Amino acid sequence: MRNIRRFLLSFMLLAMVVQVYAGTIVDYSDRSNWAYFAEGTGKDADLFIICPTVDLGRAGNFNMSMDDEAMKKSFVGALNMERGIYEDYALLYAPFYRQMTFPLYEGTEDAMQPYLSIAYGDVRDAFIYYMENENDGRPLILAGFSQGAQLALMLLEEFFDEAEYSDKLIAAYCIGWRITSEDLEEYPHLRMAEGESDTGVIVSFNTESPASNGSIIVPEGIRTIGINPLNWSTGSEFADRSLNAGACFTDYSGSITEEIPELTGAYLDPERGTLKAVDVDPADYSNSLFPDGVYHLMDYQFFYRNLQENVRVRTDAWLSAS
Repeated sequence: MRNIRRFLLSFMLLAMVVQVYAGTIVDYSDRSNWAYFAEGTGKDADLFIICPTVDLGRAGNFNMSMDDEAMKKSFVGALNMERGIYEDYALLYAPFYRQMTFPLYEGTEDAMQPYLSIAYGDVRDAFIYYMENENDGRPLILAGFSQGAQLALMLLEEFFDEAEYSDKLIAAYCIGWRITSEDLEEYPHLRMAEGESDTGVIVSFNTESPASNGSIIVPEGIRTIGINPLNWSTGSEFADRSLNAGACFTDYSGSITEEIPELTGAYLDPERGTLKAVDVDPADYSNSLFPDGVYHLMDYQFFYRNLQENVRVRTDAWLSAS
């Protein structure tokens, strides 16, 4: 609780900016404002998953419009690319939200903050609606990739020092966003995963080549904290590609278009804390958004089967202990 007053004051100030900029509040009692809502049947847990950045701001906008139906299709598509990791174990909940557009990540934190606060305000409102109206005491997986992971971390910071939230948490998969020692010092209730089956913890990593030394996700000079999804170790020992149960490359329908067992081994860089993938050629995974060797877009794809199995292991561990 020691940081809540400061957090709430900051949030109130940001909310004033949100109100001026956005003008409206999203109604999450309206199912049309959800990409997934209680999707699935017969699952033992719930998943609250936050979409990564899909709006590249090509129209000059700084937040995604909730009226942009084409962008919302991409939003659902991006979620579908990840859903196979979780859907065997949980009902799916994913709100549409006015995410911050990609170009702002190349600017300063001060410049992005008003627009990030709009995104977080929506996700926060959706999460509160879900907890008050849908959760009903069920165990919860929290997940997000990239901006989704950033916003999931903000939810963890604000809410999960309270037992009514933390006691339900199977794990938070905050993949593709940095988590620093300063974050953990400021919010001491945050716990990073230390093994394969601990619960109530954060699972995080950021993948790059051995030669990479900086990105907009983990800038040069910043050390992130993570875990290796191949051996579930927080140490820097190398995990051989034989431990990689399968890289899966998915499309916007969620279908696996290609699966490659034992694609790459990896180790955690002792200085940057990033996950170094050693058996892939950067040129084979080149894209227009990130420099070659920054495998941000492949975080889920390279380690898909290992993550899928880990969701099962942590869910079973939580249920066994309850």
